[in-house]
Amino acid sequence: MSVKFEGPFPNGAYVVGEVTPVLDFNAGKRPDGSMPQKIDEESGLPVWTVPVLDADPEARKNEKTVNVKILAKHQPVPPANATGLPFVPVEFIGLTAAPWIDTNGPRPRLQWSLMATEMIAPSATAPAGASKTGTSSTSSKAA
Repeated sequence: MSVKFEGPFPNGAYVVGEVTPVLDFNAGKRPDGSMPQKIDEESGLPVWTVPVLDADPEARKNEKTVNVKILAKHQPVPPANATGLPFVPVEFIGLTAAPWIDTNGPRPRLQWSLMATEMIAPSATAPAGASKTGTSSTSSKAA
């Protein structure tokens, strides 16, 4: 389901790590022993992931950092950081959310996987600390 960035990230989001390929553990290993990158079945595009800090002060401890999946032909590059902060403010375009059941732990929990088609600098019209579009994948906000 398509969602607006403000839904999962009401106070904005910040890139806190490197963009890396999502590995396809269902595919066979390559001759060199490495795993191939996952390809999205619908779009045919490679899947990337980036760790993102959710700036929502009400987010639970285990939901502060989520992994946002990005569908892109080439490895996405975070926007330039003009803030002087150690984290890069970011918005995600083409954000979708998909529910999944996390069976790790003492009891199953509903989680949300966030996926985007693009990552950009926050728009100038967004309130300070807020962004407009995004995807993530981990915790109850993403997987």
